[in-house]
Amino acid sequence: MPLRLANGATVVAVPILATERLDSLALGGLLTAAALAPSVLVAPLVGVLLDRTRHPRRVVLASALATVVALAVGAFLGDLPIGLVAVALVLGGCASSVFQGGLSSFVVDSIPDERRAYAQDSLSYTLAAIGGPSIVALLTTLASARVAMLALAGLAAVAVLTCAGITMHPRPIRTDATALGTIRAGFRHLVRHRPIAVVTASSTATQLGQGALGVVAVALALDRTGDAADGALLVGGFAIGGVIGAVAANALASRARRAPLVMAVGYVGTGLLTLLAVPDLGFPVAVGAIAASGLFTAPANASMLLLRKQQSPPEVRSQMFTVGAGLRTTGIATGAGLAGAASGLDVPLLVLGMGLVWIVSAVVLVAYPADAPPWD
Repeated sequence: MPLRLANGATVVAVPILATERLDSLALGGLLTAAALAPSVLVAPLVGVLLDRTRHPRRVVLASALATVVALAVGAFLGDLPIGLVAVALVLGGCASSVFQGGLSSFVVDSIPDERRAYAQDSLSYTLAAIGGPSIVALLTTLASARVAMLALAGLAAVAVLTCAGITMHPRPIRTDATALGTIRAGFRHLVRHRPIAVVTASSTATQLGQGALGVVAVALALDRTGDAADGALLVGGFAIGGVIGAVAANALASRARRAPLVMAVGYVGTGLLTLLAVPDLGFPVAVGAIAASGLFTAPANASMLLLRKQQSPPEVRSQMFTVGAGLRTTGIATGAGLAGAASGLDVPLLVLGMGLVWIVSAVVLVAYPADAPPWD
């Protein structure tokens, strides 16, 4: 949780820091990209490492240390060479695949009830996505972005101290498989095993809508109230809805039975409620609709994580989680870019497009085979 909090806050802290120290939001955007881009590129390698190592907990410890270094070095942007800061953030981005995706593949080692395990894991992601930026907002208001970055490094250091308490059992290793062979096996499974391919495609597509939210929220606020700052109410409402949904998913985890259906209903629910903000029924209605749409995201994500585990053989399971997380990060970045490029369109069209992305993601799940058994 501390590592995910720190990672979720980086995308907010780095641009603010670059603006404070060097008066360059553009540089902040580039450095943020440097922190995010490596996750999808190194995801297969990180997954193979976790799948093959006899000591997966040491890998988590190394990723925590790398995150501490990256955030501590990044905090001194403006005093240290920009190239050094960029290298540190890239290092941190490489490490993030371990705890953003890879750690999820081991949660059932600590919580045997896999439905409850992934409901709690989804709650962890949701709280990190909200708590990280909130910490940055508070500390930059009270002190500075540098203080916020150092505090994030401190959060990551807490994770270093708690690594000893993580339960992670080594995967069975095929003695006839090389690391490269394991990567190939993981790629073949991702592409050829229909259940995992459908779940990955659907969950990645949703992140186009997730990534577009920030841009569309500002555009919607400007259109309805004339104040861009009101966009924070929309994003905040969605986040609060996500937390409530995550808590509910955790409480009801043992009752959930059909994970693909939960995913599909969740995505459709998010999409349909988003569409309520298309007509101008007043800004409070738009805030309420977007907040309500967030209720469905965590249960759907918990089911997605569960299916990812159930439909992956142990020898490539971490790869499925790290690559899936990397693709979702790419989806968020792509969604934000597409929304920015389309920002000249009428606002109702932007909101409509964002809502339809979630619904189309649910339609993809129609291809999920109803008779797919969990992997032994």
